[in-house]
Amino acid sequence: MFIETHRLFLRELIQDDYEDVEAIMQDDEVMFAYDGPMTDDEVQAWLDAQKKNYAQYGYCLFAVIEKESNTMIGQCGLSMQDWKGEERLEIRYFLNRKYWGLGYAIEAAIACREYAFARLKAKEVVSIIHNTNARSIRVAERNGMVAVDQWEKEEGKDPLILYQVEFEDESRIHIPINERA
Repeated sequence: MFIETHRLFLRELIQDDYEDVEAIMQDDEVMFAYDGPMTDDEVQAWLDAQKKNYAQYGYCLFAVIEKESNTMIGQCGLSMQDWKGEERLEIRYFLNRKYWGLGYAIEAAIACREYAFARLKAKEVVSIIHNTNARSIRVAERNGMVAVDQWEKEEGKDPLILYQVEFEDESRIHIPINERA
């Protein structure tokens, strides 16, 4: 399965994506709000977890492929995340720093929001963001989300903010995607 937007393909991550995932997940600036960069073993465990999530739920963080160059530029997708003891469907995104500021994160995030509403029949989706992560906050807000809660999950770490957008009605879904099996 993959999702197609104007400039991007989103598809299931595969083992051949390891080097691209590694470049993203081991970048200090990309991972500043995620407890820092990952080791090689943690990158492999991350990739394995995405494959497991895809098999279990039918969604995960997808590889974000820039159409024009056929280059993997990041990851964006859906995952179940804990918020104060409750599982929430979250849109997450990690882009290679070379592609920041070009609108790719919001394009992919909107496609994931629309996919969640139209295909998964989700009533809401969230993004859980450290309060110091201004770039991710802007993406969430441009994705129609508003801050609805805050949580100091771990003492001494930046508080997390829960951004949320609720499904309103079928007529408001303008799916910017082509889904193919």
